Amino acid sequence: MTERILVVGAGAIGGVTAAHLTRAGFDITTVDRSSEHTTPLQHPGLLLEEPNGNTSTIPIRAVSEIDSLDGRYDFALVAVKSHALRAALAPLAARDMVDVYVSLGNGLVHDLIQSLVGHDRLIVGLVEWGATNLGPGHLRQTTEAPMVVGEIDGARTFRLERLRVILSSVTATSRMSSSITGQVWSKLLLNSTFSGLGAAGGLLYSEVAADPAGRELAFRLWTEGFDTAIALGMELGEVFGVAPNELVVRGGDPRSAAEAALDRLMTRAGPTKASMLQDLERSRKTEVDVINGGVVAAARSVGRAAPLNAELTRIVHEHESGLTQPSRDSFARLMEV
Repeated sequence: MTERILVVGAGAIGGVTAAHLTRAGFDITTVDRSSEHTTPLQHPGLLLEEPNGNTSTIPIRAVSEIDSLDGRYDFALVAVKSHALRAALAPLAARDMVDVYVSLGNGLVHDLIQSLVGHDRLIVGLVEWGATNLGPGHLRQTTEAPMVVGEIDGARTFRLERLRVILSSVTATSRMSSSITGQVWSKLLLNSTFSGLGAAGGLLYSEVAADPAGRELAFRLWTEGFDTAIALGMELGEVFGVAPNELVVRGGDPRSAAEAALDRLMTRAGPTKASMLQDLERSRKTEVDVINGGVVAAARSVGRAAPLNAELTRIVHEHESGLTQPSRDSFARLMEV
């Protein structure tokens, strides 16, 4: 029997995921409160640009109201922004329409999702590949990388294995993790560093790494987040084939290995445009509070400080309010921290 899968959120990550799964023959429905997203998905279909250069139009079943859903879903892949989670998931949970929810968002959000849907109904996941929203019904997947999923307690379950098989239709390298919270932190290091700096500076990841100040700040932010994760006892995994400790730079330590690791990271992640930058370009609220702000709160919980992440959070909030605009000028301010 083919599982019924609900994709919650039709933005860049949700839309690309729904397109790949629909094309693979799964029973997919996408729900998004914005008809601007859902209407073109149904007709003429999602225009999807892929990293291999292929472009295709894929009609996807999509609705903008939960009341339009019927029956029961085996999995709900949750790909909405952190500030929209409660509004998106509470009605689904109240109707008891989904067996298992899978968090695919950025930042430290799985505790909130767990509180909404229940501990036993949550699988934690993350998306390492990137995508850009080019307009209604038009998405570009910018990088190829795994989707990683895991049970919170590290168990290997039938539902987890089945989910991995399903997600292998999105990316063949999808895998399971027995330490998914540590893997989430590894992804958070990537996002807090390069999504944060990309949003502050108005740059792609590769452009951040190519800028002298951006490159220096990247090492400092990564190290600040890494130290927080270690203080929390996290077991960190690779991101784009790079071990998190490879990008840690301290004092007068030799930097050649870290420089080489950053260059390797950029060969795969470089084309990514930060989702927070995409939000700023559309005058929308960002997820900085669960990304860079998440690092700050986690550091505080173990008696540490994360001043660079704190300042970056303030800068992105200023961009949100229109007081400032994304530019490399933000790097000069961060360098003073």
